[in-house]
Amino acid sequence: MAFLSKISNEEVASLEAVRFDGQIVIIETEEALERACQELAQERVLGFDTETRPSFKAGVTNKVALLQLSTYERCYLIRLCRVKFSSKLQSILQRSDILKIGADVAGDLRSLGKLRSFTPRGFVDLQSEVTKFGIEDKSLRKMSGIILGKRVSKAQRLSNWEAQTFTDQQKMYAATDAWVCLKIFDRLKDASPIR
Repeated sequence: MAFLSKISNEEVASLEAVRFDGQIVIIETEEALERACQELAQERVLGFDTETRPSFKAGVTNKVALLQLSTYERCYLIRLCRVKFSSKLQSILQRSDILKIGADVAGDLRSLGKLRSFTPRGFVDLQSEVTKFGIEDKSLRKMSGIILGKRVSKAQRLSNWEAQTFTDQQKMYAATDAWVCLKIFDRLKDASPIR
């Protein structure tokens, strides 16, 4: 299957939006994180993303507020601004037998490494994978447009990820961002890279 190498913002905007339609689980207690890690440890592949409260001051960056780990049916929104980065969570991020699929993984891992030192294993960066198919546009929004023919909404990207409670729009945005990485990866697996 051949993919476009590039797609314009206008073309992406005209596409139907893609939305996660599974269960969204918000994790903000140690007990909930413990349960989530037990469930996540059974999976072989997860969508992966993080969110950080934006800083509008030069030179100021906030810590990661949210880690999203998604299966096909359930997305866990782990509020790292509320719950400790536990050793069980660290274990999942270090397991090479659980693939974690994301976009710009290196940036997310750097940010997570500031919360707790760990050795990431089993990570797949879609930005590297799409190069094998001749795709030049590497933002998640454009990769989704090219590979799935669907638009990922970025309307909530600059919202407050440390807010007391999330809006429905924030939950949907965060879950979709992690889950869509699985969908893109699956479509790439079904296609053969250019030689």
